[in-house]
Amino acid sequence: MEIKKVEFVKSATSLKECPKEYLPEIAFIGRSNVGKSSLINLLCNTKKLAKVSETPGKTKTINHFLVNDKWYLVDLPGYGFAKTSKTEREKFQKIIEEYILQRKTLKCTMVLLDSRLDFQKIDNEFIYWLAEHRLPFAIVLTKIDKLSKIKLKEQMRYFEKEFYQIFEEIPNIFATSALTKQGREEVLEFIEYVLES
Repeated sequence: MEIKKVEFVKSATSLKECPKEYLPEIAFIGRSNVGKSSLINLLCNTKKLAKVSETPGKTKTINHFLVNDKWYLVDLPGYGFAKTSKTEREKFQKIIEEYILQRKTLKCTMVLLDSRLDFQKIDNEFIYWLAEHRLPFAIVLTKIDKLSKIKLKEQMRYFEKEFYQIFEEIPNIFATSALTKQGREEVLEFIEYVLES
């Protein structure tokens, strides 16, 4: 897939504020500071679409970006650690759950994991929640440029093993780097396949 045009459409603080459901959507989510904004900018071939921040938990709304006038890339608030109150975190969780469970045009949720870290409990819980609700998702490992080739192979095997313990069939897993642009084409090809199926 070639991305020729991307435009920011809307930030929503609830499901009812989201754009009307008429185009397919691919959502991106992950723990705070997983590299979500960097990945979105990589996929869209820009440095300024999603705001990259050193502060975890910067995304606080559901952000819709219209791609090629054909589909929405949706940037969701991160789950897990964020410098916010418990009330704020619960509010984010409600927004995320409402959107993922009720959005009819959502085709797939791309769950981002930091390739350098072991499978975190909160990631496990979120992925299990998606599976329980029979919601389509794929895994995107980020920041692979921080790993040696050997270590990356080890981590890929590790994640596959972890997923085999939860599922009969492991989900699609993509290894990416916003720095080296590795994995960009594979993720875009997968998105194209999902949008067409």
